[in-house]
Amino acid sequence: MEFIIYEQKGNYGVITISREKALNALNSTVLEELDKTLDEVNLDEVRCLILTGAGQKSFVAGADIGEMSSLTKAEGEAFGKKGNDVFRKLETFPVPVIAAVNGFALGGGCEISM
Repeated sequence: MEFIIYEQKGNYGVITISREKALNALNSTVLEELDKTLDEVNLDEVRCLILTGAGQKSFVAGADIGEMSSLTKAEGEAFGKKGNDVFRKLETFPVPVIAAVNGFALGGGCEISM
């Protein structure tokens, strides 16, 4: 994975969004990798997840506006739907998900943290 780091530490898992230079902004790749990572969590062993951002400046600075500006209308709608689907998966995940907010939590980052 390019932007998501997952570590299982005993009975909990840590997911780190790692796009520090972009303040951990969400792009299509991050959303896809986060979705896949959530699918791969071993629920027989993991009792909770911690979600955080790399570095000390930003938890998640929202959507990657640079990527969004180049999308067609259909691609933008698909991006929004993917984000909504991943956020819903986090919200309804079978074990508690704790947001370790370590900086900016803007837009979608604020939504994830709640």
